[in-house]
Amino acid sequence: MESLEHFLSPAFFINSDHPNIKKLAKEIVKDTKDKKQQAILLYYYIRDMFKYNPYNIHLHPTHSQASNIIQRNKKEGHCIDKAIVLCACARALEIPSRLHFANVRNHIGTEKLEEYLKTNLLVFHGYMEFYLDDKWVKATPAFNKELCDKLNVATLEFDGEHDSIFQEYDKTGGTFMTYEHDYGVFHDFPLDLFLKEIKTYYSHLFEENLS
Repeated sequence: MESLEHFLSPAFFINSDHPNIKKLAKEIVKDTKDKKQQAILLYYYIRDMFKYNPYNIHLHPTHSQASNIIQRNKKEGHCIDKAIVLCACARALEIPSRLHFANVRNHIGTEKLEEYLKTNLLVFHGYMEFYLDDKWVKATPAFNKELCDKLNVATLEFDGEHDSIFQEYDKTGGTFMTYEHDYGVFHDFPLDLFLKEIKTYYSHLFEENLS
C-alpha cells in the first residue's frame, strides 16, 4: 500500500512544486489553516472558476500539466484537467491527494457532445480524492455551477467529509449519470492508459486527426 507521503509528492502532471501552483493555492485559501476548510475552498474555486469544456482535449503531455492548465488564456478544462489542478493545489498545501478515473454514462448530455463522441459514454472521467481526517474523500470538480444550472442538475457540493462524485438524478428525478467502470486511483495522470482507452472507445476522433 502506498504511503500518504507518496500522495504529497509532486509528479509530472501534478507538479505541485511549481511556483504558480503554490501561489494559486495560497491565494485561494488565504489565511485559512484548517486542512478540511482549505480543501473545501480549493474545490469550489476549481469547480466554478474553471469552466467545464469536454472538447478541449490535447494529447501533448505538457498541455496537461497543472501549471500549464492554470496559465491558459481561457479558464476552462475538461474533467481530468480540473482534477489535476485540484490535486496539485492540495499537495501544494500539504493535503494528500490522488486522481481517480471511471467510465460514466451521461443520460442527459448535450446532443452536441453525444454527436461528437458518437456515444453517451464518457470514457476516463476524472475526479480526485483528498485525505482528510484519516480517510480518503472523493471530490468531483468537473461541472461548474453555470453548466449544472443549464442542464437542470443540482451542483455537486463538497463538505470535506462525504464523497462527492456524481449527480445520479437531475432536478426532476430523471436519471442523469451512472458509473460503468472504475479504473482506480493514481498518483499522477496515467497518460498512456488514457490514450489507450480513448483510442478504443473514440477511434473516430483519431481518424479525424485529433491532436
